[in-house]
Amino acid sequence: MEERRLRIAVAGTGMIGRIHARSARLAGADLVAVAASTPQRGAAAAAELGAARHAANAEELATAPDVDVLHVCTPNHLHGPLTRLALEHGKHVVCEKPLATSLAEAQQLAADAERADRFVAVPFVYRYHPVVRHARELIVAGELGEVRLLHGSYLQDWLLTTADTNWRVDAGLGGRSRAFADIGSHWCDLASFVTGHRFTSAVSAVETAIPLRDGQPPVTTEDVAAALLRTDRGALANVVVSQVSPGRKNRLWIEVDGAEASVAFDQEQPESLWVGRRDGARIVLRDPEQLAPAARRFAVVPGGHPQGYLDCFDAFVRDVYTGIRDGELPEGTPQLADGLRAAAVTDAVMDAAASGTWTEVAGAERAAAATGATAAPHTASNGGAA
Repeated sequence: MEERRLRIAVAGTGMIGRIHARSARLAGADLVAVAASTPQRGAAAAAELGAARHAANAEELATAPDVDVLHVCTPNHLHGPLTRLALEHGKHVVCEKPLATSLAEAQQLAADAERADRFVAVPFVYRYHPVVRHARELIVAGELGEVRLLHGSYLQDWLLTTADTNWRVDAGLGGRSRAFADIGSHWCDLASFVTGHRFTSAVSAVETAIPLRDGQPPVTTEDVAAALLRTDRGALANVVVSQVSPGRKNRLWIEVDGAEASVAFDQEQPESLWVGRRDGARIVLRDPEQLAPAARRFAVVPGGHPQGYLDCFDAFVRDVYTGIRDGELPEGTPQLADGLRAAAVTDAVMDAAASGTWTEVAGAERAAAATGATAAPHTASNGGAA
């Protein structure tokens, strides 16, 4: 008997919601419904995306009996309530980050997911670049030696001027943190995923470079953040995050320095990985012939045929749906524990910026352990993270 196709709904039909819908359909799911900020926009999006219907609001999707998986792509303040409602009605959830606008709410969602026995996945999709997986394999194999330093940045310019605005600028909709919660969380997740290190404390500074934006009340969320972090394995990390860096569209760059070698990845140049040693450096291309076996399944076209962000998103959604069908998410799938850890790191960074002192990443390991997470690479459980 042919297995029933997963029935999915997408709450929020902006840029990221449309990407979710595309990847869901490519993964073989049925897009049964969408919801937008108004019913009129929902109807237009349903017609454009090929959904069977549109809902009057996102809450209707979270409670609909014909939805197996809800993709939450709304403004941040709705992430927690919609995820909780969907879990209460027996649905799996793919929730955009941040998982919630506070650490306390994220921790409550962990308890809700455990009680409902449902998966909650978080789209930290940069994990799915094949050369990122290759870097991870090099570290696991000991090729870098002891990891001593993680450093990099995530830079954008889409909020560069006073005329640039978005719901994220409003703390009531986006949450206490903007730049770090939105993109710094991606950098931190990638650093932890590749190395297996977990951030334990932070000291930081944040800056609102543009406190007044057209048509907005005074802005209280940060445009720029700089953080120095310690890890549970004795390494230091530093990251600079900005949404006001001219000419930088989506530059996530990370380097991991070990005792024997270093690796560096630039998301805007995703077809290569820099590997450095004292006696020289080389470039590893995204060619299946050059990649570690664990990375090869993500190289879906031959070397020389570029892959990118959408391929990562497709692989993420495919893994989530495979896990839902099989009862166990594939190793490396970013899930609730990873979103919870990101919330804890963001909370510590913002507290550290306010106090000017080193601040512990509160509750991260305890909460992650409660959902089955582990700091060791190449380990996963239904509620945990690699």
